[in-house]
Amino acid sequence: MSKIFIVIGIVFILFGIIGSFIGKLPGDIVFKKGNTTFYFPIVTSIAVSIVLSLIFYLIGRFR
Repeated sequence: MSKIFIVIGIVFILFGIIGSFIGKLPGDIVFKKGNTTFYFPIVTSIAVSIVLSLIFYLIGRFR
């Protein structure tokens, strides 16, 4: 059980580092009106979902 928590922690750290470098991808929705900005990272969400799916598939495959 502890190994799973370590792997999950490492994955979160990696995504935090990668997320800071990715920034705003083309296709992410940004609305700016006056002093308000709404940012919806749809393409970033899809990219993270694909990467997580691959990681969990590989973990399940080699388990």
